[in-house]
Amino acid sequence: MQITEDLEMAAMRIISNVGTARSNYIEAIHEAKQGHYLEAEKLIEEGDEIFAEGHDAHLKLLQQEAEGQSVVMLLILHAEDQLMSAEGFKIIANELIDVYKRFDKLEK
Repeated sequence: MQITEDLEMAAMRIISNVGTARSNYIEAIHEAKQGHYLEAEKLIEEGDEIFAEGHDAHLKLLQQEAEGQSVVMLLILHAEDQLMSAEGFKIIANELIDVYKRFDKLEK
């Protein structure tokens, strides 16, 4: 059935995009820890762009659900889990970058 294939592709887009975004956020923390704040901020921005693509795909699925098309399945649940995980990592990454900046200021 075509709908199932479309759902699988949408879920894979979400998982791929937000997984990449989460990796960027984690890498940003590592860069900030080394004092490379411009690189850390660049990684956050890149992660945000990639995350937005996954978020848009997720929003389309939610709209389908609102229109009466059932889209719930294990792959979609996994995609949503990845979406929320990436968002959480972004929050943590931004907080840790701020902490590292404060430490650097205090040391100087």
